[in-house]
Amino acid sequence: MAFRDFDLDSVESYVAGHARLFISLVVGVVILVGFAALMVFFIAVKGAEETMVPDIRGKELTEALLELQVKELYPRIQLRYSQSSRDRGTILEQEPSGGTIVKAGRRIRLVVSQGVIMDRVEDFLGRDIDDVRMDLQALAASGDSGGGPLITIREPIMYEYSQEEAGVILQQAPLPGTEISGPTSLVLVVSRGPERSMIKVPDLVGLPLQDALEQLRTVPASFVFSIRDTRDGERPESVVAQSPEALAVVPSDTQLNIVVSSPNSLNTNEVFDLFTYELPRNPYPLPVLLEALLPSGERKRILQTDHPGGTLTVPYRLPVGSVLILSMVGRERTRQELHYPQASRSFEQL
Repeated sequence: MAFRDFDLDSVESYVAGHARLFISLVVGVVILVGFAALMVFFIAVKGAEETMVPDIRGKELTEALLELQVKELYPRIQLRYSQSSRDRGTILEQEPSGGTIVKAGRRIRLVVSQGVIMDRVEDFLGRDIDDVRMDLQALAASGDSGGGPLITIREPIMYEYSQEEAGVILQQAPLPGTEISGPTSLVLVVSRGPERSMIKVPDLVGLPLQDALEQLRTVPASFVFSIRDTRDGERPESVVAQSPEALAVVPSDTQLNIVVSSPNSLNTNEVFDLFTYELPRNPYPLPVLLEALLPSGERKRILQTDHPGGTLTVPYRLPVGSVLILSMVGRERTRQELHYPQASRSFEQL
């Protein structure tokens, strides 16, 4: 009995010792894991670098996003209608404001304009007519009218001379702030610029056709070409008459009439004729470009000038199959393909 009592006591003592050791190990591991977790937490909290929020109000959304990306900040975007269609796509508000010091990775709330709800007539006075046209076209295309009626410009526009720059809107009807209750036609009076601005007529007589077209690059006036048969003593494909006469000082709205002689002969499948197109009239000359896309794929410039609009006529000599392309302010207006010439014709002065 004594032997068995001794063994039992030893076992109980052994088990109790190991149990205390196991508990101590478990407690130690828990404390160690907790300490490690706290260290990781504080390192994560304190490790993010601080950065200054840029002031991006009034900037385009793409530009603003790039600035935030550089600062390692992230956007939270909200859309809102604004008071002007010119605000579309720009930052109206931000939070936090520019100059605030925050942790990298912070989200910045951005309020972005999605344009204007057209429920009242905007104030167009003092603005350029071309800018207003583009704004109204963009408004119609993007649906910023909120499903309501759109404003259109009544044509033809009325122009008058004034001390304002050419193209500036002087009067409008309906007046700014008028409520829109249905489709609205905007009547505008636009400045032509100072009254009777003058130009000097270039000396074109005797110049080959292409040289004359180059001279017209520097004359912001309307002109009309006509073609007649070459007479004795005249050079083919050159300017043989003009009105008004060379070097005369005339009002800028004076039309130049230019007569060109026809060629003596043409190559096979070649055309010599007048390109004619009716351009929209403008309060001031706008860039006009007439090019030819040749059958070979080459692009050839025929005429480049500033033109106030109205009838545009330009002589050309080109291969059949060429395509004439007319652009105004970088925007294509028309293109015409040249077909095989008809029977020979004589040109009479128009």
